[in-house]
Amino acid sequence: MRDSSSAMRVSIIGGGIAGVALALNLCRHTHLNVQLFEAAPAFGEVGAGVSFGANAVRAIAGLGIAGPYRKIADCTPAPWQDIWFEWRLGSDAHYLGNSIAEGVGQSSVHRADFLDALASQLPSGIAQFGKRAQQVVQNEEGVRVTFSDGSEHCCDLLIGADGIKSSIRDHVLQGLQQPLVSPRFSGTCAYRGLIDSQQLRSAYRARGVDEHLLNVPQMYLGLDGHILTFPVKQGRLINVVAFTSNRTQPNPTWPKDEPWVRTANQAEMLQAFAGWGDAARILLECIATPSLWALHDLPELPSYTYGRVAVIGDAAHAMLPHQGAGAGQGLEDAWLLARLLAYPQVVNKQPEAVLEAYDAVRRPRACRAQRTSWEAGELYEFRNPGVLDNQQMLGKELSERFDWLWQHDMHVDLLEAMKILGLHVQAA
Repeated sequence: MRDSSSAMRVSIIGGGIAGVALALNLCRHTHLNVQLFEAAPAFGEVGAGVSFGANAVRAIAGLGIAGPYRKIADCTPAPWQDIWFEWRLGSDAHYLGNSIAEGVGQSSVHRADFLDALASQLPSGIAQFGKRAQQVVQNEEGVRVTFSDGSEHCCDLLIGADGIKSSIRDHVLQGLQQPLVSPRFSGTCAYRGLIDSQQLRSAYRARGVDEHLLNVPQMYLGLDGHILTFPVKQGRLINVVAFTSNRTQPNPTWPKDEPWVRTANQAEMLQAFAGWGDAARILLECIATPSLWALHDLPELPSYTYGRVAVIGDAAHAMLPHQGAGAGQGLEDAWLLARLLAYPQVVNKQPEAVLEAYDAVRRPRACRAQRTSWEAGELYEFRNPGVLDNQQMLGKELSERFDWLWQHDMHVDLLEAMKILGLHVQAA
């Protein structure tokens, strides 16, 4: 990277996976001057395992971070390596079908491990910590950010990757004269835990439950609840997430003084899944101290950009986790922006035009991912009237509904964005 008057100054607020992946790619280009600002004193991710679909794995490769990802990623062992999930009834583990992601299967990492692997590759001087964005002002010359410590920073483009509670999103919406958007509670909570696979294998044997259920990712479905499992740490641990939905309120709210994540007790978790079959119950009985997560998302935004400022990742389109798509959509955002800004020609374009092209291409797809993530949860929890009484139709729907998400060609998006910008560059 060179620091010269001709370099476009691109600054990123937020040091999560999407923000760091974008910074890591952009700082390889000599015509860009890249800075990243993180509010925390060091890089760190909240959460446990994160799953990536085939589209996200391609975005990881396109961002040039496939190497560090492969070193830490978990995948389902052969001969089940292409299975994303097997779908079963929670009541008796009856098999409904499976979803196949050829060449990818259930690909997952621990969030913190992945972020550490990315951050370790950032050149020194790119990232600054303890920098919480407090105010953003922009004009024809550029963008000025004021941080809570009183310092200021100026740049040509500002990218907000600061998560579901984004302050940069507030600036975008205010600039568009749109109402501010806050995270909304979905009415669904998730109990999470990790189980030693040998402990669980012994428990299954003792109760006569098929051990195949430990080797392959499973999704158990029931009324107003579902449970997913997949092996992690090369099969040494089984990751379990048990979702339960309270549908008594049409517009549920989460108490303002309650944390979104807390330690739960096993008894309350078991009570939430009373009446489920042995395969599901034994999983929960092996989690002595689960954590409870209140699931929030965002409504669809009218735009991801205002002038020289844009938002990516959860700041733009935080979604429910029911398709394993949230982190992947953030990586697709980063991939498209990185590809657009990789061309020196963009320096001669109005920065606003580059962000408008990003918004025009990315927002329809990300909004669809938000909608279908919610719809997937309704399907898993038997709230989709179209398949309630037809197991064959349910299995078919589950096996096919992710094709549009996984098989998307991002190079087509790039060509479309280039066309909007009036640039004719080979996309491959």
